[in-house]
Amino acid sequence: MLARNAEALYWIGRYVERADDTARILDVVLHQLLEDSSVDPDQASRLLLRVLGIDPPDHELDVWSLTDLVAYSKNAQGGCSIVDAITAARENAKSAREVTSSEIWECLNTTYHALPERERAAKRLGPHDFLSFVERRAAMFAGLADSTLSRDDGYRFMVLGRAIERVDMTVRLLLSRVGDSASSPAWVTLLRSAGAHDTYLRTYRGVLDAGRVVEFMLLDRLFPRSVFYSLRLAEHNLDELVRNRQSRIGATAEAQRLLGQARSELEFVQPGVLLETLEGRLAGLQRTCRDVGEALALQYFHIAPWVAWSDAGQRPRLVSRKEDG
Repeated sequence: MLARNAEALYWIGRYVERADDTARILDVVLHQLLEDSSVDPDQASRLLLRVLGIDPPDHELDVWSLTDLVAYSKNAQGGCSIVDAITAARENAKSAREVTSSEIWECLNTTYHALPERERAAKRLGPHDFLSFVERRAAMFAGLADSTLSRDDGYRFMVLGRAIERVDMTVRLLLSRVGDSASSPAWVTLLRSAGAHDTYLRTYRGVLDAGRVVEFMLLDRLFPRSVFYSLRLAEHNLDELVRNRQSRIGATAEAQRLLGQARSELEFVQPGVLLETLEGRLAGLQRTCRDVGEALALQYFHIAPWVAWSDAGQRPRLVSRKEDG
């Protein structure tokens, strides 16, 4: 496969996942701000921007200005808005038409062209319909990819990108809660942002505490948005791409080694000590996502990576307006 096509498919997977996850997170945060008057809108907005890697502005933030930055802005400073992500996914699909299905192209192209009208309606009626639209279109894209693409190298690059982005976004969510009390309602917000609330309640029979939430989001073998599940999925698809699984010395590719190391560290960690080492472990996982992206760019795309989270390995934190920038 041509390097440019492999790169395009990889970034299609990442950008669609980024748009989906950002829409989920923003939707939950906006509901929290609108329903709970005790939550400071400016503080909560700045925390979300830090989670997403978007530079916060100097002025005070509210529900509407937060939505403008995270959902509608173009070329968001330091990060990637929902519109940015969908635009980038569509541009990558346009450059790789020969290796994607017409259904996938039509899905991304139609979504892109529907955004302006959806944005105008959201500014009149509220952002929920816009965010739900993005989530539905991302689900449609995933279904079309699964049902219309051969399980060849192109498909593996797309799934690899999606899995790495999912690891990074889940880690960012968990980093935003480091330091919260074990009984904080913010842990419920985290589960809902990841689409994990109902599954968590069924798994733990309704018992909710910080330790179990962290355990579920990091280590669960069955939930598709857990860090372990996504790492294992990324590792499996990379193994299929490397095609030297019979090597007597183990992993020979740098990205393969990094993913295997991160997965094995989670696989054999003692669940009871997760909270004690959480911040360092999450920062390490962010660095792994960044390093894997760089290794893939060098090995398969033959260029230095041109898009990366600028704050990988750093803990998202609240900052005052004096510290912004």
